[in-house]
Amino acid sequence: MTDETPWRIAPSRRSLLRTGLGGAAALALGAPAVRAAPREVKISMQRSSVLFTVLKVKGTLAERLAPLGFTPSWHLFTSVIEPMNAGAVDIHADVADAVPIFTQSAKAPLTFYARERGAPAAEAIIVPADSAIRTIADLKGKTVGVSRGSGSHYVLAAALRRAGLTFADIKPAYLQAPDGAVAFDQGSLDAWSIWDPFLAFAEAKRPVRVIADGGGLTSYHRYYLANDSFVAAQPEVVATVYSSLVEAGAWMKANPEAAVALLAPIWGDLPPAVVAAANSRRTYAVEPVERAQLGEQQAIADVFYEAKLIPRRIDATDVPIFQPPVGRG
Repeated sequence: MTDETPWRIAPSRRSLLRTGLGGAAALALGAPAVRAAPREVKISMQRSSVLFTVLKVKGTLAERLAPLGFTPSWHLFTSVIEPMNAGAVDIHADVADAVPIFTQSAKAPLTFYARERGAPAAEAIIVPADSAIRTIADLKGKTVGVSRGSGSHYVLAAALRRAGLTFADIKPAYLQAPDGAVAFDQGSLDAWSIWDPFLAFAEAKRPVRVIADGGGLTSYHRYYLANDSFVAAQPEVVATVYSSLVEAGAWMKANPEAAVALLAPIWGDLPPAVVAAANSRRTYAVEPVERAQLGEQQAIADVFYEAKLIPRRIDATDVPIFQPPVGRG
């Protein structure tokens, strides 16, 4: 940490004296220096948390956090809203733009500290290639799989709205992404609203047709959030996580073949072309969150309220935002 770090706190004179006397005594007695065990930073992930996966596999974040006295522990979740609302970990999985609407509605104590620039084609509503369904209007009366509270939940809601339909006009099947993949592959769903890498998985398993993606509906920014209390207590850790994510995103784009080689075994030894397709639809460009750029979040919140997916209107721009120090990423 340098003197330019904005959160640097000068120690009190008493603590300096106590530290100095204690150190002198230890030297005089020849006592060995005691190094505290690193503190754990609990980080959640999901299958689409590509940059966190890179940081975990390459050991980069562990290396960056060690000088601060911290070590990361990784926790994989299928559904991220519950641990986010409960504050079960310190730093949460990157999530689609729709997810913070649900956590904000639940008054979860979360701070935005980064976002990944939009990739609307990385979310889509798909049907089997031989399906008679060709437009969103054709979904009327059909069974459509979707993960509750996900970005794809919003894509489906917005697409229905644009077609003059509501959730009452379809048969929504609320399934977590892995379960939705099985149901879609077995023919239990007429359509599926899903995101990468599950979208790429589905496209690789059988011929599918995209009847709508995020284009014209959402930018599909991914947001990175952390518990309010952790941000307040450990801002330098959060800043280090931020700069590490920026670095991982740049590495992904500069080394596409190495990125595919890293992710393929983790995603079930998929063919390289499938992993490359998923990566090509993501920007992996990590940047600070600016309040002036949260207008689209408000649009999502309004659609969710009108669809009775959240119980009250919210101001989606009224959220805590952590600004990384200049020069971090």
